[in-house]
Amino acid sequence: MATISEADVEFIKRPQGQDVQADRTLTETVQNIIDQVRERGDAALRDYSAKFDKTTPDKFEVSEHEIASALADLDPQTRKDSEFAIAQVKRFAQAQLATMQPLDIETLPGVHLGHRIIPIQTVGCYVPGGRYPILSAPVMSIVPAVVAGCDQIIACLPPGAHPAMIAICHLAGAHRIFKVGGAQAIAAMAWGTESIPVVDKVVGPGNAFVNEAKRQVFGKVGIDALAGPSEIYVIADDSADPRILAADLLAQAEHDVHTRVGMATTSPQIARATLAEIERQLSNLPTAVTAGEAWKRQGEIVICRDEEQLIAWADHMATEHLQVHTRDPHATASKIRNYGSLFIGQNASVVFSDKCCGTNHTLPTMAAARYTGGLWVGAYVKICTHQWIDDHGIAAVAQPAVRQSRTEGMQAHRRAAEIRLLPESIDAITNGDRD
Repeated sequence: MATISEADVEFIKRPQGQDVQADRTLTETVQNIIDQVRERGDAALRDYSAKFDKTTPDKFEVSEHEIASALADLDPQTRKDSEFAIAQVKRFAQAQLATMQPLDIETLPGVHLGHRIIPIQTVGCYVPGGRYPILSAPVMSIVPAVVAGCDQIIACLPPGAHPAMIAICHLAGAHRIFKVGGAQAIAAMAWGTESIPVVDKVVGPGNAFVNEAKRQVFGKVGIDALAGPSEIYVIADDSADPRILAADLLAQAEHDVHTRVGMATTSPQIARATLAEIERQLSNLPTAVTAGEAWKRQGEIVICRDEEQLIAWADHMATEHLQVHTRDPHATASKIRNYGSLFIGQNASVVFSDKCCGTNHTLPTMAAARYTGGLWVGAYVKICTHQWIDDHGIAAVAQPAVRQSRTEGMQAHRRAAEIRLLPESIDAITNGDRD
């Protein structure tokens, strides 16, 4: 991959940069929350609920009556659309799982190796509150866990979350739902309380406190990833439509004022037209306060000299969502390797993936796409190896193991191999006569 830097491209609009005025006490604040939840359990959850959510629930778990009420109040068309999204995400997750197969192979005569695909037993799905009730959020974290076959799926969402979110958590397949949000929810799932069981892995995006809590509990439990503000990038040539480019960029920008929104193009004309179109569309966009601020802060437009540089820049950015608007988008896309999810051609809007087409919208940010993909059914299973060796296999592997152990000075290892190679000499080996 060709190396590239900002000095190699021309900026039509340069981002101001991420907001660096974050509270320096974030780490300490979250650590204190985790410690309190670990030590005081539900009592700490009640205190934090009163402090952060301005409510003190009698119980944290959503009852069957509350679920039934949320389902009854759910708009019928919203329910149909949510069930459509659930079906699409499930269908894709099932197809992905089908590509993962158990393995048993005899690598040498008598040496049998393999692996099993084992669902994680208990997963905790964090469902964010935030500016909008994003109904697809629980779908993306819960449905793959259902497909993977996890025994227990826990969902936690802020007490102030829209009631429809409870309904969607249930429809998606959560076994238990709790009204606990923020860093305290992550702590509760990692360490357990009187109400909330300990999980084996925590998944799902959240705010800076949730993200920091996931970072701090990692090791005690597994996590999917650490997520930053959402990102969209578009690469385009002179065949692209500035109206569509602008609409897609603003669609992502309305998530949050910290959203990173950008485009790289080989066409100065498309760059200038898109810049003008963004301003025009902002003038009548109902969510322009948020989208406009995101564009002002983080928006960028870059001109590359040719497609080769365009591809190098896309790989350099390694963004969460990457749209390809070129004459031959499939050919262009095949040359790119760093992205969270790829959207090939102008019909493939990020919006479709965000809501309902079937791919998961929980994706790597902050250039993590250089080394990982997004949330998928594989995140909910373990690939665990096994081996069994018969007498023919001992003849093949024991002597190399003995020699290597002796070279390393690991005499207990050597003995363990020799016992199997020379079973008639077990007493001599274990008494040290052969050392």
